[in-house]
Amino acid sequence: MADKSLIRTRFAPSPTGFVHIGNFRTALFSHLWARHNGGTSILRIEDTDQNRKVEGAIEYLLRVMKQMGVEFDEGFYLKDDGTTGERGDFGPYLQSQRLALYQKFADQLISQKQAYYCFCSEERLNDLRKEQVALKKPPMYDRHCYNLSEEQKQKLMDEFKASGKNPVIRFFIPEGQTVVKDLIYGHITYENRVLDDQVIIKSDGFPTYHLAVVVDDHHMQITHVIRGEEWIPSTPKHILIYKALGWEPTLFAHLPLILNPDKSKLSKRQGDVATEDYLKKGYLPQVLVNFVAMLGWNPKTEQEIFSMDDLVKQFDLSKVNKSGAVFDLNKLDWISSQYIRLIPDKELADLLVPYWKQNGINTDKSKIEYLTSIAGLEKERLKKLSEIGERTGYFFAAPDYNPDLLVWKKSDKEKTRRALERLSELLKTEENFSQGNLEIVIKKFIAENNFDNGSVLWPLRVALTGQEKSPGPFEVCATLALGPGKEEILMRLNRAIQKLS
Repeated sequence: MADKSLIRTRFAPSPTGFVHIGNFRTALFSHLWARHNGGTSILRIEDTDQNRKVEGAIEYLLRVMKQMGVEFDEGFYLKDDGTTGERGDFGPYLQSQRLALYQKFADQLISQKQAYYCFCSEERLNDLRKEQVALKKPPMYDRHCYNLSEEQKQKLMDEFKASGKNPVIRFFIPEGQTVVKDLIYGHITYENRVLDDQVIIKSDGFPTYHLAVVVDDHHMQITHVIRGEEWIPSTPKHILIYKALGWEPTLFAHLPLILNPDKSKLSKRQGDVATEDYLKKGYLPQVLVNFVAMLGWNPKTEQEIFSMDDLVKQFDLSKVNKSGAVFDLNKLDWISSQYIRLIPDKELADLLVPYWKQNGINTDKSKIEYLTSIAGLEKERLKKLSEIGERTGYFFAAPDYNPDLLVWKKSDKEKTRRALERLSELLKTEENFSQGNLEIVIKKFIAENNFDNGSVLWPLRVALTGQEKSPGPFEVCATLALGPGKEEILMRLNRAIQKLS
């Protein structure tokens, strides 16, 4: 059995400027598998497609990953000054700085007759593709250049060099079958005749994914390639390149697709797909980690709330499902609500301040005791931190509302006005505005005046909050007393009385 400490995983994104939820899951699962086995996780950047490269994307990626609690042992890391550095014995960890290495092995494959130069124009390739589609054949290269004579190849090479161009290099797919031994999907057999002679070096000298990923994973001694199932059809090509170069392939684990609720592939058309979008919405990093870990992984227990340490202890690739994982926002909200309830009130208040400010609420002059009380009052109702502004604006400014909202369903305007007038007179003389005392005093007042609870407590709550649904009147009243104070409470009651007059 292999030494677990020798397990090496890698996360190898393109520097495109944001962290797709699917990419984050790949990073998380690679991180968890390495940590679970006491191995090493590596961050490598695959920037061979220069058209997709975004300036500052690596720094941005590292900041998001650090925020999410996923940090790498080797490869790129974020320095204290915000710039990036590289660590490890297998660098550089940026593919565009490894071009000579890819060219070396492409040349080796050509010398072994397992790769060849292709001089075909884009026009010829397009015509070939159209012809094959018309004949209902799979679009594949027809090996036109492989079958050229040596004289023809040399002539074309001279013409390309004279014009300052380079031909592409294609990998030659041999006859036979290739078996992908996947740790999640089991053995998948491919007939080599259905595989295309893929380009491995482009005309700009950059490798395609197929060659670069094999060379890098071999040279960086990666033991487990964990990636999305959309890469399964490419895997037999990678295995063939491994074999052509005389190398032992890595172990592969392909993760099921992440799906929208309608079972279509997760896409921007149906909602946010970037990890950062959910952080901005007020989901805690640990909530997203917990939620994303469950997208395709089943711990086979009743446990649903996991810390990062829990996930490291329990994560196993054998528990990854084959079927697609539905991105269920209701599940995300539920997990988020469970985490929020566990946060101490003072800590929660500190986390909520930026979201109050986003809603134009100035908390600078509020006593921390007041903010802590509001946080404690709302924590059972919050699904995400960003909801706090719309829920609690009435704690910072007197609300406006339709006077009809003040009237309990079993009462009328006149009875409601009289009840609030008497209640206002009572509260003017009351000094103890703690929740417990208010409940005793107001319930005694209700009984002595032969009111029913709804005809007093409903308009009291609406007068204070302006909302049809909110925390109870005793809690709201006691919390307001900690902030703007008794005078604010009486002012709101008088406004309600005026609205009913």
